[in-house]
Amino acid sequence: MVTKDHYELLEIKNDASQAEIDAAYAKIIVHDHYTSEQIEAFRLAYHTLHDPQKRAIYDSELPGPFDPSESFPFEDIDSITEVKKPKTFKSRLWNITQLLLKIIITAALLYYVFSKIKIEQVKTLISNSNPWWMLAAVVCFFTSTVVSASRLLSFFKSIDLHINWKFNLRLYMLGMFYNLCLPGGIGGDGYKIYLLNKRYKKPAKKVFWAILFDRLSGFWAIGFITAVLVIFLPQLAVLHITPITAWSAFLVGTAVYYFVAYKFFNDYTKHFWEAHIKAIAVQSLQVLTILLVMIGLHHDGKFAPYLSAFLMSSMAAVIPFSVGGLGFREFIFKYVVAEMFHMNGELAVVLSLSFYVVSAIVSLLGVYYVFRADKLEED
Repeated sequence: MVTKDHYELLEIKNDASQAEIDAAYAKIIVHDHYTSEQIEAFRLAYHTLHDPQKRAIYDSELPGPFDPSESFPFEDIDSITEVKKPKTFKSRLWNITQLLLKIIITAALLYYVFSKIKIEQVKTLISNSNPWWMLAAVVCFFTSTVVSASRLLSFFKSIDLHINWKFNLRLYMLGMFYNLCLPGGIGGDGYKIYLLNKRYKKPAKKVFWAILFDRLSGFWAIGFITAVLVIFLPQLAVLHITPITAWSAFLVGTAVYYFVAYKFFNDYTKHFWEAHIKAIAVQSLQVLTILLVMIGLHHDGKFAPYLSAFLMSSMAAVIPFSVGGLGFREFIFKYVVAEMFHMNGELAVVLSLSFYVVSAIVSLLGVYYVFRADKLEED
């Protein structure tokens, strides 16, 4: 059962007046369908908030408001559950500077990429695309999102955080929206940590590590699929990358990764392989999404170089130095495909932008919960 704070129990705002507290409690106690445990919780909430001194102490212990625009990976994890101090002019100026830098980097990367391709060919590819294949790509990516949410749930189970799968999926969709639309692509993870700490009283650091291992499992799956694709990329032989070396590196890396996780983070390995099998499914579905987009663009050439570039760009997109990874993905896609494999640079850029649009369409499902956070846990 989710632990709600006193204000949520009485269904009032944190700045409710004494009259509003009295009215909310009076409205609740007239009902007789509550259990004795629930009634006791309501009484405790009322008597705590009704007394100004007790309320002041209680308020001081509540988690502070979460600001999803802050760069969570670069701030103290514990600060997510502390009362936030008013922002100074210096901190506000730094946040504005970070935002401007990310916008500038994103714009510069996109400008560089588009200066190296023929815009008319890009327009032709887009105008001649098959919308039904594009719709299939959206459905495929949405499926990958559902599996990805299930993967995260496996890591939550490892730390004995048992939450409803509907709530987890909604929270995941909300996190996707924050990650894609907020500069840096990290706000969603911070929000999950904040909310799960507040609702379930689960230590922020434990939730942080569960989410981090969720991301690491995605990187591991990318390594697995990349090792498979090397078989279809003889061009890599000039870099001394062969299927044997690729698989050797992957297996050694996997052994080291599991040893470190088992030795130092044993709590997170209870459902380790279950989660990593799901990670392969997630990345496979996202690769399939790109394949469907390529078919929709009437591509009839080699697929492996584009898929390899996509996997590399997926890792680059999480770097928190651009707006939602935009720009970095296109740069990697263009550089790897056009320069390393001497393939169609225009197609590479369209594929990258198409994937961004597809992920944006799916992430928009989380917008509803930005405004109606109370619906996250609704059955």
